[in-house]
Amino acid sequence: MSPVALSLEGKVALVTGGSRGIGAATVRLFREAGARVAFSYRSARDAAEALAASCGGAGLCRGFCQELASPEDGRALVRCAVEAFSRLDILVANHGIWPPRDAPIADLPESQWRETLAVNLDSVYGLIQAAVAQFRQQASIQAPPHGQCPRGGHIVLVSSTAGQRGEAFHADYAASKGALISLTKGLATELAPLGIQVNCVAPGWVGTDMSAPALGDPASRNRVLSAIPLGRAADPTEIAGPVLFLCTPLAGFMTGEIVNVNGGAVLVG
Repeated sequence: MSPVALSLEGKVALVTGGSRGIGAATVRLFREAGARVAFSYRSARDAAEALAASCGGAGLCRGFCQELASPEDGRALVRCAVEAFSRLDILVANHGIWPPRDAPIADLPESQWRETLAVNLDSVYGLIQAAVAQFRQQASIQAPPHGQCPRGGHIVLVSSTAGQRGEAFHADYAASKGALISLTKGLATELAPLGIQVNCVAPGWVGTDMSAPALGDPASRNRVLSAIPLGRAADPTEIAGPVLFLCTPLAGFMTGEIVNVNGGAVLVG
């Protein structure tokens, strides 16, 4: 009996925010599964170059320095990935910002609101728009066998528990991540006839640079961990694993799903 394999052999994936944390774990796991991977980073050039080198170098894994704060930024990144590897099969929208300072809605600066939504939502719109266009172009060249649905591609959006239950004093972040959940559901229905599966992974607290300010403070850490039944924050690879699964044939009948990976902290359907 052959072992079960989570294989992405022959596929090309684009992972945003790929130089650190969940993104870097996803890049590594996708490479281990056989995919060629393009990923974006904003400022961590050294980490990005080291990651690409450890994952096989430019022919197999490439990092692109790309700001993601507008739809055009997202479209530009997809163009870079396609130019590098000649096709695209998987988009993982993982990047995002979480302003760590508590901001009551009465005091939330409009500039922060707009920046959070621009990075966490507007750029994702551009990424998806360009990725879907690329998927459709590839499908038109490689028609499926008669009677079969086209295999158009995979989109995985990374949301958050904040998108499920909200987060007091972080209305901007919660709104952006909640929008990704609604976007997943709407696009799944729209794109299913094209063979494009759209799913979402919603992590809870994860040990990353973004969460370090909260998890590094003893009082804040105790408050966070006390609300997680498993009693700890996730390792980034524990989020990357479900992302990988959603892009394999084993998840071939899943679309429009929100996969909650939060240690039991938020139990929603």
